[in-house]
Amino acid sequence: MEQLRIGLIYGSVRDGRFCDTVAGWAAGEIERVGGFALDPIDPRRLDLPDWSGRRDGEGVAAFRERIDRADAFVVVTPEYNHAYPAVLKFMIDCAYAEWQAKPVAFVSYGGISGGLRAVEQLRLVFAELHAVTLRDTVSLAFAPRRFDAAGRLIEPEQTTAAMAVMLKALRWWGTTLRQARVVAPYAEARA
Repeated sequence: MEQLRIGLIYGSVRDGRFCDTVAGWAAGEIERVGGFALDPIDPRRLDLPDWSGRRDGEGVAAFRERIDRADAFVVVTPEYNHAYPAVLKFMIDCAYAEWQAKPVAFVSYGGISGGLRAVEQLRLVFAELHAVTLRDTVSLAFAPRRFDAAGRLIEPEQTTAAMAVMLKALRWWGTTLRQARVVAPYAEARA
């Protein structure tokens, strides 16, 4: 069976961001579970336009192609001021049809809420794009306290178990929706 293509979306561009640690851990877990082809999508490494509202150019086209190729997504998002970062919304808005009929899972981090408020807001955004968000998430409260200096979880049991549950659901949704898109492209369902 063909591997499920996962777009691992980094949700932050801040200097000194903790996103690298959390996304690195998530990538390691995805690889450990196996059966996925991973495409890390880091806004720091994308050639996207500035915030002027333009959504064209080679960089945007390349980004859309990566979103289109993916079968499913894992969004790693911090929670900043009770919401998700602006760069994440900008990336999401650079594509539309490419997100449709694909599952989206979340790994969130932040203070006491562990990023859950950001995730709940992202569910609304992805629903508008006709993407399917997973119920199961991984949430890391006070994330910097949860990792050692090498980026390993200090007490990994519950978090890795939650990630395994989430990835199992993502595999099911990703495989099912990929097959459905082959049988009947989603655009036809909306025509």
